[in-house]
Amino acid sequence: MKEMVFSGFGGQGVLTAGLIIADVALAHDMYATWIPSYGAEMRGGKANCVVKVDNEQVGTPSLEEADILMAMNIPSLEFAERVKAGGTILCDSDFVADIPEHRTRNDVEYYFIPFNQIAREIGNARGSNVVAAGVVTALLSDMFDKDTAKDAMLGFFEDKGKGKFAEGNTKAFYAGYDYMKSLLK
Repeated sequence: MKEMVFSGFGGQGVLTAGLIIADVALAHDMYATWIPSYGAEMRGGKANCVVKVDNEQVGTPSLEEADILMAMNIPSLEFAERVKAGGTILCDSDFVADIPEHRTRNDVEYYFIPFNQIAREIGNARGSNVVAAGVVTALLSDMFDKDTAKDAMLGFFEDKGKGKFAEGNTKAFYAGYDYMKSLLK
């Protein structure tokens, strides 16, 4: 089983990124859970979700010990202590320049990824969460096929825009995937 936390401010699309990964797992005939948590604010408040994916039914959807933390801002690093030893913390370097000393861990892998910058560079300024989904898919490439994952992501957005965002979201997804793969070499 892989357990992930996607965390940031409301409006950054962290809940959507988590839903995309849950849909990617379903597209691979796996089981998935998605549990959101957010404040009353529409934008700017804390928002996070826990996603679990497995080949077998998931016993509990609540956070136990995360394999991956997607930290889209500094307050998201409160989940760092819930990442298992050997886990991965993905920081949005546009908002998290370095790790506060009290959140530093020596037993996890940190990656600083400019999600927003990547999205802007490909012409999809609002696509940082799709870039993030691509990054997570690359980390889980032993479980997920890149193109099947992309198709699941596009299916997630199909009802929202009747396909008008497909090109930009595909670019964002592949940009995140390729960026992460280049870091893993």
